[in-house]
Amino acid sequence: MALLLIETATGVTERADVDRLLERLLPAVVTAGATTVESRVTADLKRLFVVVEHDGEGADETLRTQLVAADVAVEDIAPVRLVGADLDDVKAAGGDQPRYLVEWDLPSDLTMERYLDRKREKSPLYEQVPEVAFRRTYVREDLDKCLCFYDAPCADDVYRAREVVSAPVDRFHELA
Repeated sequence: MALLLIETATGVTERADVDRLLERLLPAVVTAGATTVESRVTADLKRLFVVVEHDGEGADETLRTQLVAADVAVEDIAPVRLVGADLDDVKAAGGDQPRYLVEWDLPSDLTMERYLDRKREKSPLYEQVPEVAFRRTYVREDLDKCLCFYDAPCADDVYRAREVVSAPVDRFHELA
């Protein structure tokens, strides 16, 4: 099984509009032969991130076709790897609502092996910021960027945790 990340700008300002967008998007995922792992919308309702699981070659194109047919404007669909969590645990924790999402545009010379080594080396440092709970990361297979999910009392705590592990923040989102 492989994972795909769907990203889109919602183009809406009301939660009900996001719900209607999801009412079109989620059935299109099923029609494309995929299963939704999780969907997260930013607190300002401007961005939607959906991770789906699929088992077929060309799933990204099939998915894109179904989303277009459902009138869902997609910015990007990319293969991702889940790091720092077990997929079955993420699926089982359907109500798990991380509060923050950090996007990090990865350096162009970084390899997946070096990224994973770095993650193993740096992750124990999160213990220095006990009020922050790292939940999981989705790393694009093309190493364009990663999405890191956190729970914390406030945004400043997440920034502090990122400093402790020497990881930049390219875009920061509070999640709805």
